[in-house]
Amino acid sequence: MRTPTSTYRLQITSDLTLDRTAGLVDYLHDLGADWVYLSPILRAVGGSDHGYDVASPAEVDPVRGGPAGLKALADAAHAKGMGVIVDIVPNHQGVAVPQENPWWWSLLAEGQGSRYAQAFDVDWAAGGGKVLIPVLGDGDGELEQLRVEDGTLRYYENVYPLAEGTWAPGDDPRDVHARQHYELINWRRGDAELNYRRFFTVATLAGVRVEDPGVFEESHAEIRRWIDEGLVDGLRIDHPDGLRDPGEYLDRLKELTGGAYVVVEKILEPGELLPADWATQGTTGYDALGTIDRLLTDPAGEYALTSLDARLRGGEPVNWAEMVHGTKRAMADGALHAEVQRLARLVPADAGLAHDEAVDGLAEVLANFPVYRSYLPEGAEHLRHALDAARAQRPDLADTLVSLGRLLGVEAGDDTELGELARRFQQTSGMVMAKGVEDTAFYRFPRLTSLTEVGGDPSHFSLAPDEAHAELARRAADEPLAMTTLSTHDTKRSEAVRARITVLAEAAEQWAGVVGTVKRLAEESGTRVGDGPLVNLVLQAVVGAWPVEQERITDYALKAAREAGNSTAWVDGDADFEERLLRFIDHVLHDPEMRAVVEGFAEHVTAAGWANGLSAKLIQLTMPGVPDVYQGAELWAESLVDPDNRRPVDFEARTAMLARLDAAQPGTPEATPAVGPDAAAKLLVTSRALRLRRDSPELFTGYTPLSATGPLAEHVFAFDRGGAVTVATRLPLGLAERGGFADEALPLPEGDWEDVLTGRPHAGAAAVSDLLADYPVALLRRKDS
Repeated sequence: MRTPTSTYRLQITSDLTLDRTAGLVDYLHDLGADWVYLSPILRAVGGSDHGYDVASPAEVDPVRGGPAGLKALADAAHAKGMGVIVDIVPNHQGVAVPQENPWWWSLLAEGQGSRYAQAFDVDWAAGGGKVLIPVLGDGDGELEQLRVEDGTLRYYENVYPLAEGTWAPGDDPRDVHARQHYELINWRRGDAELNYRRFFTVATLAGVRVEDPGVFEESHAEIRRWIDEGLVDGLRIDHPDGLRDPGEYLDRLKELTGGAYVVVEKILEPGELLPADWATQGTTGYDALGTIDRLLTDPAGEYALTSLDARLRGGEPVNWAEMVHGTKRAMADGALHAEVQRLARLVPADAGLAHDEAVDGLAEVLANFPVYRSYLPEGAEHLRHALDAARAQRPDLADTLVSLGRLLGVEAGDDTELGELARRFQQTSGMVMAKGVEDTAFYRFPRLTSLTEVGGDPSHFSLAPDEAHAELARRAADEPLAMTTLSTHDTKRSEAVRARITVLAEAAEQWAGVVGTVKRLAEESGTRVGDGPLVNLVLQAVVGAWPVEQERITDYALKAAREAGNSTAWVDGDADFEERLLRFIDHVLHDPEMRAVVEGFAEHVTAAGWANGLSAKLIQLTMPGVPDVYQGAELWAESLVDPDNRRPVDFEARTAMLARLDAAQPGTPEATPAVGPDAAAKLLVTSRALRLRRDSPELFTGYTPLSATGPLAEHVFAFDRGGAVTVATRLPLGLAERGGFADEALPLPEGDWEDVLTGRPHAGAAAVSDLLADYPVALLRRKDS
């Protein structure tokens, strides 16, 4: 199996096509990246800027470059000795535009007689033999908007097929609609009545049954071609938790690819490990991200930031477990109620449970599930935990939960044949977790927003160095080929934004003063937002991305407010509140007094944020695993949540900057650029670390923690990978306030060492002040290696 030493993630779009990406290969190779990592490239719904709404798995998307573009990119990469890894989406297909998806079009036209009836996960009985499509607007006369044109049924711009023999010219469109294999229903009914599995709450992404061998083969035929023709060397699997049996799927994929490099976008909760028997090299790296961010978070700031958060919500501190239970239960009772209803319909009649009783019990188990899902019999302990917690929460459901526990497979063994309810429950728990926690609770608990990241638990505030060392050593032993990451298309804040926000833990009392002052000034100017936690969240985003354009921060703030759901919402939101929020942001950016407060604090933490950014980057690039660099993140790239993090990247500027670094004479200022806003120092760290990993992989085969000595030793985090030593600064603001390193030393492994960033020689018990004289990080290579 060919494996990468690193990857560089690119979002392939109609602008950044596969053909254009082929032209970036020289830059990526010069940067030091080993493999090119592509977002989904199968044909997506027209206008998609992300590609996760695959409309046809049979072809490379023509607007993204088509098969010729993939061939050009693959040839360019392979000519440089680089590999290609592609993101694939087995769980769902895009059905927003039915005529663009031949599988969905066939299903709607032919119903249960379609050859694709087995491809989509439809509960036909629940829809009276029809697929329910939640698209109609509010009002009693929406069906009067239907019309029959060109042999299709149309509702405004939406086009649907007509079953053969169900219409004739002059027929009332409402009667024609009643004869179809689908029923258009009011969009509000979808969350409670939808009868096909979807991706989370997105009705336009329909779940696909890849557990069916025929569906697997047809949906992966084009992917097989990529492998067979040597175009693609590895795969990234999107959302495996949505699949009926992820382990079985990965086994089939291994057979299809001949054992190619495969990683999975699996979200692990703190302490949770990937199932050991999965045919994968590991996750895409959110777990590594969480470890690094918490290592760089000052535990001393927890009390002050917690107190601030409590004051902003009226004095009551957050109980994270209670908050998460509430948001998950609300999701099970609301936006994902159709999924819970479907589970309840699978409860057998002889179980003695009324339907509403089963719905209540299942929703309570889902609200208490501690991880994304189980893979029974593996993970049965999580189901037992959820059942016990549900009984404690709802003692009135005790008997119901005993019955449900048996049906959900709590006693399952290796040879147990799981029932349909147990299988489907495992596909559903992750939906409730993702929507209830990441997309709701994370926006309600802004104590320190750099910790509210995918796969993280913000109640886990920080990690001590010895805890981080233990985790990195475990990764070296157990999953040396898993990905590591700091930024992705899904992160809620880029690594540069989080790096600056993390400094708030070192200046917690000052931050509390900033928030209090800005709130007071806004209220004195007549703008009372009325949602203190949201004000804190927005101000952290402003400081983290400073200076930030007004349009970007207002888009972010509206999304955050609607996701939180405390003061407004995506559906039936509060327009008055949103207007106050936007007026508040306008004041922050343009009122001289308010702007001065925010800008002054941003400038105070900027240098420490840069230090955090470089430390996090070097640790991620050199720690055990396969580091991924998200497009553009070799510079600061202060991005917020999607779609902000999918903005176009200026590769010409990056290419020119890298060329200047490489052409500079050693020892000159151009060769060792100062840490500053142009991010040349980050490009230096990124390129030199990537090149060392690619060109000297033998230096990265082990993991040994190194400990500094001296009064400020806690500010040093270092390790030896077996010939390459990483040294990073921890808690930089506090270090600067204490005068910097003076008496600290780092005993290096035997031999003579050279810093690949600066060319400086080091040996023995090196003075930390010498090691970090130029940068808050150092990357040493043994000279005789």
